[in-house]
Amino acid sequence: MITEHLVQPTYVLLVDDNPNNLKVLSEAVQGCGWKALMATDGESALEQTEYAHPDLILLDVMMPGIDGFETCRRLKANPITQNTPVIFMTALSDATDKVKGLEIGAVDYITKPFQHEEVIARLKLHLKISHLTRTLEQKVQERTAELTQSLQQLKQTQIQLIQSEKMSTLGQLVAGIGHEINNPIGFISGNCSHIEEYVKDILRLVHLQQQKLSHSDPEIEELVEEIDLEYLAADLPKILGSMHQGIDRLKDISLSLRTFARSDISSKVEFQIHEGMNSTLMLLKHRLKDQTDRPKIEVIKEYGTLPPITCYPGQLNQVFMNIIANAIDAFDDLHQKCSDQKIKVSEPHTITINTSVDQEQASVTICIEDNALGIPPEVQDRIFEPSFTTKAVGKGTGLGLAITHQIIVDKHNGQIKCLSTLGKGTKFIITLPISSQ
Repeated sequence: MITEHLVQPTYVLLVDDNPNNLKVLSEAVQGCGWKALMATDGESALEQTEYAHPDLILLDVMMPGIDGFETCRRLKANPITQNTPVIFMTALSDATDKVKGLEIGAVDYITKPFQHEEVIARLKLHLKISHLTRTLEQKVQERTAELTQSLQQLKQTQIQLIQSEKMSTLGQLVAGIGHEINNPIGFISGNCSHIEEYVKDILRLVHLQQQKLSHSDPEIEELVEEIDLEYLAADLPKILGSMHQGIDRLKDISLSLRTFARSDISSKVEFQIHEGMNSTLMLLKHRLKDQTDRPKIEVIKEYGTLPPITCYPGQLNQVFMNIIANAIDAFDDLHQKCSDQKIKVSEPHTITINTSVDQEQASVTICIEDNALGIPPEVQDRIFEPSFTTKAVGKGTGLGLAITHQIIVDKHNGQIKCLSTLGKGTKFIITLPISSQ
């Protein structure tokens, strides 16, 4: 069975009070395979557009009754016809009138007496533009509908990913980045040591030549003065030393990334809590530094002697990240509040991390405490609820502490408590079994 696709005819409305013009234009339009509609004044043109819905209107400016300008205004004011392209036909040579026509919504104008070829060329152009515009709008609407549907699906998928250990999957990506950084770090580090030796040798050679040459060349003396050889010789080792420090910093970041994002999807492994805590602090180091509107946050480590515990390292690191990042946010909010009230904050900002072991209970305890704003009692009861947040829109999803609670309680059979005093600070106490047995 063969299905025929019916092609909709193209209708062009010709509006002119001169019958000869209408005849010539009609023959030209029909010669292109289009359908010609005709009107001799603005009123009848408006009536035809209501039911005929032409694809394009060729509109004379000077007509009895309402002129072409007013006809165009009414066409553009009508939701049914406002998107129909209008081309003016005018004998007016004043550029002001032509601009006026374009300003009220016309897409083009043809000057009388018109040339047959010019009329057809302009009609073809604007019909094509109109068709492309409609097609584009349709595609945009379809794409918008698809994106809206995809967004709804994405939201559902996001919730499912969170419930199915999304953070562990994300950890694999971060660990991969950490490993990839190693290659360029190794390359730069290896070459820096060679550069350092080369620089020393070159400077030694220059110094020896200066000692051995009895007669100095004026040109060389000029260059030595221009480049300030003495300063250059003193500063180059310092620059190389700074480069070594930067490389060491990159190595620490790379190690922290790999430690933070330990791959632990399949089973629990032995892990040293302090390694995960230190890697987390390394990744948050930039937020702990002095900010434009907040002083440095000091981290006080009160580490006990902990045995390795059997756990999912990547998930525990995510717990540490959530709690410490929330503490930093609390200090930011504290300074914003004090700034609004023009109050000076005198007490230094601290985050204290205390770890200990209870041999009788075969468990370890991690306390993370800040001296920021504190949490109101009515909020404390809800902080572990999914999607509950007191942060402004765009700054929090309300999932961080919900995920934290799930990881500690559901995944590790541990406990987490929040103790807070409004205006004094907040303490999170995490208890984890040493062994998964």
